[in-house]
Amino acid sequence: MSTKIIESIFEIQTEEDFRRACLEVFHYQYQNIEVYQKFVDFLNVRPEEINAIEQIPFLPIEMFKNHTLVSEGMEAGFYFQSSGTTQTQLSKHWICDEKIYQKSLYKSFHQFIGKPEDFVFLGLLPSYLERQNSSLVYMVDYLMKVSAQEENGYFLYNHEDLYHRILELKNRNKKFILFGVSFALLDFLETLQEMQVSDFSLGNGIIIETGGMKGRKVEITKDQLLTELQEGFGTDKVYSEYSMTELFSQAYSKGNNEYETPRWMRILIRNTEDPFSYVEEGRTGAINIIDLANIYSCAFIATQDLGKIEGEKFQVLGRIDHSDIRGCSQLVS
Repeated sequence: MSTKIIESIFEIQTEEDFRRACLEVFHYQYQNIEVYQKFVDFLNVRPEEINAIEQIPFLPIEMFKNHTLVSEGMEAGFYFQSSGTTQTQLSKHWICDEKIYQKSLYKSFHQFIGKPEDFVFLGLLPSYLERQNSSLVYMVDYLMKVSAQEENGYFLYNHEDLYHRILELKNRNKKFILFGVSFALLDFLETLQEMQVSDFSLGNGIIIETGGMKGRKVEITKDQLLTELQEGFGTDKVYSEYSMTELFSQAYSKGNNEYETPRWMRILIRNTEDPFSYVEEGRTGAINIIDLANIYSCAFIATQDLGKIEGEKFQVLGRIDHSDIRGCSQLVS
């Protein structure tokens, strides 16, 4: 696929721009990604008859576990690997052009949060840091690199050091972002209670939780989680990030479990009893994701997450029964 076409994906402005790009990427991937081509053919879909986004076949996300999705003629330099239990086969997303991933995550972050250069980044990502090939760690690493602030850093279980770093940044009135998985953020708040810290607040700081209880705590709803984090961190809003190993792009929520996607990403809600039909706005179903930044793997993915669309935003409501446990959020609203 030409550089000009790739660049145009990140310049999408209108619904017609998006529709045209989707059809172009679909035909490219059908012709160049063998696994996707076989899947489309198995469904007896005729690519030349596809003229609407809703007609495009969405590849089950489980295909990333047992198949290598790489465009013909491209060479993958490395891969992202999902988290999970030792009893499950882990997904691998092979990366042919990491600059596309970097551009996608930068532009997504800039659109919803701000310029990375303006923030100090603190990472509270235990379990993700302790394994290789995590897309989440890659993302935070990249944001830290772009930020280039000397105060950037990761904190595994050294919560007291994190507390003092936050105090230091507050005293200097610096903007910072604490990226954390759910269980680690709750663990940090427990440490603050043990330290008898009272009236704790973030000042100019922002919390971005990325889901993931990992069986470490009793499961709670997303609303309960956000309430606990708001109260514990003394902030009106807790932001959230929604992505996964199989995606190049991220959706962000600025509170209330309501996510927005960048212009080259789209959420569709399919009927759980008929995967080839879609439910009305406001109805719960399974999440299909279009991520046009996934140019050299697959841009059309049927996930095992439940959700619903309200206007231009969507909510993540948990997992479909009997689906594999994944490292992303297992919280149910």
